[in-house]
Order: sequence, then structure tokens, then C-alpha cells
Amino acid sequence: MPDQSIPEARSPEAATRAVPSRSEPDAGISRRRLLGTAGATGLVLGAAGGAAGYAARPAEATPLTSLGAEEVMFHGKHQPGITTPMQAHGHLVAFDLAGGAGRKEAAALLRRWSETARRLMAGEPAAHDDTDVARDAGPSSLTVTFGFGHGFFAKTGLEKQRPVALDPLPDFSSDRLDTSRSNGDLWVQIGANDALVAFHALRALQKDVGSAARLRWQMNGFNRSPGATSRPMTTRNLMGQIDGTRNPKPSEPDFDRRIFVPASGEPSWMANGSYVVVRRIRMLLDDWEKLSVKAQEDVIGRRKSDGAPLTGGDEKTEMDLEKTDAQGNPVVPVNAHARISRPDQNGGAAMLRRPFSYHDGFDADGVPDAGLLFVCWQADPLRGFVPVQRKLDRGDALSPFVRHEASGLFAVPGGAAEGEYVGQRLLEG
Repeated sequence: MPDQSIPEARSPEAATRAVPSRSEPDAGISRRRLLGTAGATGLVLGAAGGAAGYAARPAEATPLTSLGAEEVMFHGKHQPGITTPMQAHGHLVAFDLAGGAGRKEAAALLRRWSETARRLMAGEPAAHDDTDVARDAGPSSLTVTFGFGHGFFAKTGLEKQRPVALDPLPDFSSDRLDTSRSNGDLWVQIGANDALVAFHALRALQKDVGSAARLRWQMNGFNRSPGATSRPMTTRNLMGQIDGTRNPKPSEPDFDRRIFVPASGEPSWMANGSYVVVRRIRMLLDDWEKLSVKAQEDVIGRRKSDGAPLTGGDEKTEMDLEKTDAQGNPVVPVNAHARISRPDQNGGAAMLRRPFSYHDGFDADGVPDAGLLFVCWQADPLRGFVPVQRKLDRGDALSPFVRHEASGLFAVPGGAAEGEYVGQRLLEG
């Protein structure tokens, strides 16, 4: 889990706009809005007052539109869901093309998927057989992102168009990978700030698949909800650590070079696209939580309270890797996660991390199956993820407390222009 953070500002490609809810007249108020309004005004109901509070109807309903009405554009230079701020709810899904399905069927599927994504991201119902799951809601910052796995190209007769950067990732000694939950021909990322909006998109896209493909795996994740903190903050992971302080930001001059394939890059159909590494990283929380706060901070190299480096300052303060204590020992341990994963300790290797936390219940002995759905973006995984993970694999103090259980690498083409579908330059080129 490299020490990088999600950009706070939206990029032009991820610009949002407010749109009205697609369901209710202004005079009415939905259950969702009623409960949200109560929370926003500080209303606290005890057990005895719960039923009355639920039924209460304010004299003048004030619609809550700041969360649900945000819309991310589907069409653009880059696909949505890369530089878009992290959403509260997410689904990661992989499919394999069905036997006998090839380039023609894949193109038809991507055409259906793109139209459905465009409609749902605009707060509109699906074109056919909409389930009404999100009928009450606006777009809620919904994004849908599509990618291609290594096996996709052989099945569609496009081996010559397969990027070198999509070669399988090397083996790492810490991997305990479940192949049934790794890789896949097609990958879909869904994110939204409303759980029903996210599920609605998942269901609609699954129905679009028809007989063209079959589900390989699906993972569900979550993040802190927008507005849960008094000011925008870097998110915390399930270990309680502020996670992602040093993420590259779109405002940095070399951001595009690090994250996106250049317009002149090869293959040409990947222009303005990116490569995503997806890892299901289980956190061994029972072991982690036995450590003292001081021991946890030494593992990470940052204070747990505010994410500041152990060498002082605040979260944004540059870490002083040369600082020593009274005994001459490095203040930031040599195997601390934040030290090892720094770009300047890895030849400048950087990636844009955009993860979700997950919790899939408990094992039979009560151990939580929980951790991080690690999602990172880079222009070339051999210069982004791979060198950092190799170094972490050799001596990261965090390694005894995490287990990599699934992995995937996908080529994510650039965004679709108006009237196009994602991947059209590959499938019809």
C-alpha cells in the first residue's frame, strides 16, 4: 500500500455538474431526503422518538442535492473513475468472454456498456428493463470504467494490438493469490456516493452482458462518505491509518506523464489511457491490533493521529529520512512502509492510488476477512507498480500484517468521444 494520496481537486476531465433528481417533484420529499435532512440539521432521536421522527414531515422540505446531484461526464479525454475523487461505494468486476464470442460480440458488448454507463452517469434510467433501484436518486458522482485483460486479445484475434505493458506481473514472494479471483478478459470499475446508485449500475451492466461473457469475479468496497468529516481529509484504511498522503496530483507538471499513455504512445488505441493494477489485500487485523500505537507508527513511519511523518510537522510535511534519535537510530525505521514506498526511494516510480476498503464477513474462527481493494493507475506498470512492489516484497515492515490474495492487470483505453464507445479504436481500428 504505497504512501500516496488521492488528489483533492478535480481534474477538468472529472468535472461535475449539479442536476436535479430524476424522480420527485419539488413539493414532495422522499424517505432518503427526509432522513438526510434530519442528519444535516443535527436532529438526534432516541429509541422512543424514532418512529415519530421517521414519520415527521417538515413544513418546508429542503431538498438535499449536494451529494446526489453531482454528475461526472462519461465522454472525455480520459475515462471517468481515474482522477475522479474517491466515492463512498464501489464494485470491481471481471468477466471472461464466453466460448465462441469474439471481436464482433466484444464490440457489441462495449457499445451496450458505454451507452448504459453514459445514461446512468447522467442520472437517467437504463435504456431497457430498468430495475428502478436508483429511481429516487440523482447521479451521485457515479463513474463506470472499462478495461481489457491479457486474455482478451487472443480471444478477439487482436494479439498484435496487445500492449507490451500488459505482460503478466512478476511473482512476488508475499503473494497468496487465488487465481479464480484474479485477472479476467474484461474489467469494470463502478464508483458512486450512494450505495443504491452503485448497485443499480452493477446490475444494469451485468444484464447487458447477455451471452457474450460470464462473470469471473466481483468485489465490493467502500470509503468514508463525503461530508463525514468537518473538512476534506485523506481517507483512513481499516488499520486506522491515514492512507495515501503522497499520491501524485493533477496539478503537478509531470502528472499526465506518470499516469496516462501519451497521445503519441503505442499502441495507438491506448492514447490517453492508463494501466490499472488491482490487488485484493487482506489485512490481518487481529495481529495488527495487538500492536501498541507506537509500534504501529514505526511500521508505517507516520503518526496514526494525523498522518504526519515521525520526523515532525503535519501530514504534508516532507519526511526527513536522515533524522536520527538520541541513540543514533533513524527516527523513521529503515523498513517503515512510508520510507520504502516513496517515489524517491524507487527511482521516481509513482502511481495514482484509488482504493476501496472491503469487509467480506468473518472466517469460521471469527477472523475478519477485511482489507483493501488496492487500485492503482500508471502509464506503465513496469515503471509504476512493479518496482515499488518488488522493494516492498524485500523488507516492508507492513508485510507481516497483510496478505495479497488476488491480482489483476488491465489496459484501460482513453475516454470515448461523443458518439463513440469505449474501446472503439481497438475493436474497429
